Amino acid sequence: MLATLAGLILGAVFLASGASKLVGQEQWRRSAAAFGAPRLVVPVLPWVELMLGALLLVRDGSPLIPLLALGVLGVFTIVIARQLADGKHPECACFGAWSTAPLSRWHIVRNVGLMALAVLALS
Repeated sequence: MLATLAGLILGAVFLASGASKLVGQEQWRRSAAAFGAPRLVVPVLPWVELMLGALLLVRDGSPLIPLLALGVLGVFTIVIARQLADGKHPECACFGAWSTAPLSRWHIVRNVGLMALAVLALS
């Protein structure tokens, strides 16, 4: 039951993140560029997040989807940590127009919590 709940919460987060990027596409593109995201990734990422979110909500019992979510969150966390280590604090576009705060350690803490949900969803 805990694994199901973790997957549902994580799925909802990924859906919200992807949808908010699509709704505020122009702001997402500007923020992603300031963040240093590769141009190829910018139009694809919202769709990847939507797909992961939907698959996490469906929950077929396979560990593949929570593992993919864990990997995506791990990459996001590494990128954020590198930005902070370089002294950069660009606007976080993690949730499109809904998140315009500059990057901080809070973003790493949040991602570690989401990664914990992904691990719980594996069981």
